Amino acid sequence: MTTTALDASVLVLNRFYAAIHIITARKAFCLLAKSIAEVITVEDNHFATYNLESWLDVSRFKIESGMRDDEETDWVRTVSLDIEVPKVIRLITYDKLPDQTVRFNRRNIFARDENRCQYCGKKFPTQELSIDHVKPRTQGGRTIWNNIVVACTSCNKRKGGRTPDQAGMKLIKQPRAPRFSPIIRIKLTNEKYRSWKHFLNEAYWSVELKE
Repeated sequence: MTTTALDASVLVLNRFYAAIHIITARKAFCLLAKSIAEVITVEDNHFATYNLESWLDVSRFKIESGMRDDEETDWVRTVSLDIEVPKVIRLITYDKLPDQTVRFNRRNIFARDENRCQYCGKKFPTQELSIDHVKPRTQGGRTIWNNIVVACTSCNKRKGGRTPDQAGMKLIKQPRAPRFSPIIRIKLTNEKYRSWKHFLNEAYWSVELKE
């Protein structure tokens, strides 16, 4: 699947600067256009805010000054100008906290296990991985965080309808329910999203984030 700058990730804060969502740049620009949100940047350890109009001015200035950074910044090209994709936006009036439950879905399972087979330890593209019940359903295994891991095709076939012990295999680590969104942990390993760390300090790690 081909991705564009409009598919880039943007961290969303509530009006109290607490992180609540990750959305695409496409959705972020829609919120900015409706004046529901503003762009937040971190400059010399201080926060700066911009509405859509002033953010367009910032984009123009960066281009004219040769400050455009193609490696760490995404840009959206329009007929009249290029616009920098913001890394963080803040909802101006929204003050609710996020749901404190990490969704139990394939995306979060793959993210928790970092696309690494939990039996052989190798990383694979998503399409080459599957979801495995540690204790098979035929033996009463449940479809829950603590009984689900990512496995490559070869290891899944080798294990079959057996437990790891029965198949003579070992798990790299015991599966557990993540304390916060696995997607956030992956993003924070990318220098591109280093500004997110200002809003995801230890005070926020106890707050679950939705994708």
